[in-house]
Amino acid sequence: MWVKNGSDKRKVTSKDELARLLQSSGNLYAEEKLLQHSSLDDINWNKFQSFYEEKFKEPCNKEEILKYLDNLRLGVKDKLNIAGALLFGKNIQKLTPSFFITAIWFYGNTITDTEYRSSENIIGTLDETYRRGYDFILSKLHKIQMGQSFNSLGKSEIPEIVITELLVNALIHRDYFIHDSIKLFVFDNRIEIISPGKLPNNLTEEQIKKGVRRSRNFIIASLAPDLLEYRGAGSGILRALHAYPDIHFMNDTESEQFKVIIPRPKV
Repeated sequence: MWVKNGSDKRKVTSKDELARLLQSSGNLYAEEKLLQHSSLDDINWNKFQSFYEEKFKEPCNKEEILKYLDNLRLGVKDKLNIAGALLFGKNIQKLTPSFFITAIWFYGNTITDTEYRSSENIIGTLDETYRRGYDFILSKLHKIQMGQSFNSLGKSEIPEIVITELLVNALIHRDYFIHDSIKLFVFDNRIEIISPGKLPNNLTEEQIKKGVRRSRNFIIASLAPDLLEYRGAGSGILRALHAYPDIHFMNDTESEQFKVIIPRPKV
């Protein structure tokens, strides 16, 4: 397969690049890749049952798990796909060892420092990594009185909805063809959330700030509202910007990553 490179053409040389090209054309989806080392024993049945009965308002019988997985596109026969594992898997470190959050709290404002205050590899299903990633960031932020009474606990220096929306966005819309972690970096002057994969389908930073949405993980995005604090419809970034307009977005096409920079206020 050949692709255009400026005024020339070049041959696609890796399976990963070919997969991403097929993904951008709508012919292949990373979230539907079957995990050949998985089995039905890797499903958290209690979690799946609670989700199913709450969402569809009908009983969920374990004997029909194969039908449920097929209907919801979470797996085929006795194998989970990436979406199924990330939403309802057990022992995620075995099923999807590359998909976790690297969280680091730095001294100062540069990533090149050899020392840091704390770090954590956050591993689990999407709802678990969201909650722990959220707690990691919020625990590092200052509380500000902001006109409240003296005895109040204060409000976070950055509105909590900003962390919620941008972290959920990273987990749901990252590129799962790229075997790398999401990065949460807390500096003295900013927070960075770095997602593997550039924006999909020629989407731009200006477009996402206007609420334009082009999802690459349709299964995860369709089920996420039932498991995460997520509403979809391209509104998350708009809510974050409304609460805290000073957010910067960087779509790094060369490095295949998308970075969100949240400046911290001076206190």
